[in-house]
Amino acid sequence: MEKHACYGGKEPVAEPAAKSCCGGHVSAALPMHPHARHGDHAQAAKDPVCGMSVDPATAVHRAEHGGQTYYFCAQRCKERFLADPQRYLQPSPEPAPVVAGAIYTCPMHPEVQQAGPGHCPKCGMALEPMMPSLDEDDGHELRAMSRRFWVLAAMTLPVFLLAMGPHLFGWQLPAPWDGAAAWVEAVLATAVVLWGGAPFFERGWRSLKPWSPNMYTLIALGTGVAWLYSMVAFLAPSLFPAGFRDMHGRVGVYFESAAVIVTLVTLGDFLELRARRRTGAALKGLLGLAPKTARRIAADGGERDVPLEDVHPGDILRIRPGEKVPVDGVVLEGESHVDESMLTGEPLPVAKRAGERVTGGTLNQDGALRMRADKVGAQTLLAQIVALVAQAQRSKAPLQRVADRVAAWFVPAVAAVAVLAFALWAWLGPDPRLAYALIAGVSVLIIACPCALGLATPISIMVASGRAAQNGVLFRDAAAIEALRGIDTLVVDKTGTLTEGKPALRDVASVGAYPFDQLLALAAALEAPSEHPLARAILAGAQSRGIAVPDVADFRSTTGAGVQGTVQGHAVALGNQQLLSNLSIEAAPAAFERADTLRADGATVMFLAVDGRLQGLVAVADPVKASTPQAIRDLHAAGLRIVMLTGDNAITAKAVAGALGIDDVHADVSPADKAAVIRTLRGQGHRVAMAGDGINDAPALALADVGIAMGTGTDIAMESAQVTLVKGELTAIVRARALSRATVRNIRQNLFFAFLYNAIGVPLAAGLLYPLLGVMLSPMVAALAMSLSSVSVVGNALRLRRAPL
Repeated sequence: MEKHACYGGKEPVAEPAAKSCCGGHVSAALPMHPHARHGDHAQAAKDPVCGMSVDPATAVHRAEHGGQTYYFCAQRCKERFLADPQRYLQPSPEPAPVVAGAIYTCPMHPEVQQAGPGHCPKCGMALEPMMPSLDEDDGHELRAMSRRFWVLAAMTLPVFLLAMGPHLFGWQLPAPWDGAAAWVEAVLATAVVLWGGAPFFERGWRSLKPWSPNMYTLIALGTGVAWLYSMVAFLAPSLFPAGFRDMHGRVGVYFESAAVIVTLVTLGDFLELRARRRTGAALKGLLGLAPKTARRIAADGGERDVPLEDVHPGDILRIRPGEKVPVDGVVLEGESHVDESMLTGEPLPVAKRAGERVTGGTLNQDGALRMRADKVGAQTLLAQIVALVAQAQRSKAPLQRVADRVAAWFVPAVAAVAVLAFALWAWLGPDPRLAYALIAGVSVLIIACPCALGLATPISIMVASGRAAQNGVLFRDAAAIEALRGIDTLVVDKTGTLTEGKPALRDVASVGAYPFDQLLALAAALEAPSEHPLARAILAGAQSRGIAVPDVADFRSTTGAGVQGTVQGHAVALGNQQLLSNLSIEAAPAAFERADTLRADGATVMFLAVDGRLQGLVAVADPVKASTPQAIRDLHAAGLRIVMLTGDNAITAKAVAGALGIDDVHADVSPADKAAVIRTLRGQGHRVAMAGDGINDAPALALADVGIAMGTGTDIAMESAQVTLVKGELTAIVRARALSRATVRNIRQNLFFAFLYNAIGVPLAAGLLYPLLGVMLSPMVAALAMSLSSVSVVGNALRLRRAPL
């Protein structure tokens, strides 16, 4: 299949070495000229189809169009150009950095990359796209695996009941029903193993090619040996000596072991796939913030909606009230407030007027704007945030399963022991030597079945996740549970994490003759026509205090300054210091000192003037959550260092941090800056958890060792994080960390039990007891030991339901 070097029409990065694009020779990249004429060899030309650099002196493929000569790197590019020249002479702008699932990679081994889905040859995990697509995911793979599991479960249940019924409940079917039941068990188990286990056998086999044994190697080995042995024992029992037979003279089979293992592993894969499908949801949510169209103003003044990909730098766009800003640019005309919380995390809209910059994806509120597009496609700030999140997600690997690490030596060690046991019994054993050798080899493989080893981690994770959910903590995966136990630094956002995320009236201070209630009534009257969050805070404050709000006349709004109007015959103005300056209103120094005091307390301050004289100060602030102070104390008691990151101003940030006893503060930071702080802390050797609730926190949440999202925040923040606090309170982090430590301790205990059984069972299965007691461990006893190991693992994991938090 031909590969094109220029996905999406992107211009390739210049490199000193020669490249090949569409099969033809391409010279080293030089400064490009889009329409170099024939004979112009002073500089390289650009292939208008793929964008590659072409040397006119050596180019074989060329074409004339519109009186100009165009050069191509290959014949195919030339054919595409001649079929539709205008398509390539007026190209669309560079798209957002998303290729619709073109390249897939392994989350545990990022170096594994391929075109299209598949499975990692090293660990067997399903590959996932490096960058998601906005195309709707129909979940076909997940539904197919769900159906597969339920079909396997339906076939495995009767196999299990038929095999274990006599042992658990004393069931004994009379002849000829016992024979029919044996055939049912054999047929159903064979269908489960050969059909349901086919993917595991395939992955186990492929793991041997790069010699990277993993859990699927163990699963394939255990189920394959159990089934193959059972089939031979079922179809040709006469081949087995008396030592293989029970008291009824029958040779034991282990169809239920093979079938149950296949079904349980399929269930685990289904649960893992369901969780991992959300990996790209954060990026899809970010991409969805950009509008699909923009209203472009033509040179003749006409306006029409065009697809966002048709917007070019320099285009003039119209943004109406309630619409999203399509791309990054500069306001040319109009005044409005723009909600930039998707970038800053702060709830207060920002006033915009001519000459000020606006960002794609932000929401225009109350005025019409005319803007010039400056950055489009991958150059917009929103696209860069998408790239940051994607890079951070790819830079982390999920939990390195202990069982997979051990499998690198465990699988060959068990196989070697089985072969050695067979060889020793065949050489030194009593007659019939081969029968004893077969018993020893099969018993070793049966007892070393990875059922307990495979259950050690997921069963603990399952119980811990349920316990955490009961305590208001949602873990995305096992990696988050393991990583949370080791954090020493907690980085928190301010707005929505430490605070409520909703502005509220803090205070009304009189600096003139008007009392509190009258000042608040005048301020609420002015703000009644406004939808600004500060206005809603002032109105809510008046209503909660039972203050009647009078009517306002001659209402006027000055973007970036404040509001004015006539209330009860008085000229009233409410706004910032710029409004006072515009109205030539003087204020005593004491008023500004009081304003600074309120700001130092974390409040936004507005000045209220009546009839040309300053009469009061109105302070609105985002209150700290009631649970935050105790949470900070508990986190400090747990030995964590607390760092605050916020896009808010330094005065407000330091005021909040000082009141809460936070160790360090970084204010006025952008989403990229937040990610940089996380990267710096990790570079210093800290294990960092990041707690936030806004879209602006997404890159930092993805980059931290553990990302913690507030359940009261945005969906995108929750998708970018590995842990979600349902109630949005930091006190849950203390409980989550305690549960994390208990879970990891429990997993280690499970692995110890699993390996203890193997350490004892494998030598016994190999025949260690025969020289001492004259007995051999039959495959039935080996299967029983395997079952007991699984029971011990499950029982130990269930203790997490009562672990103190």
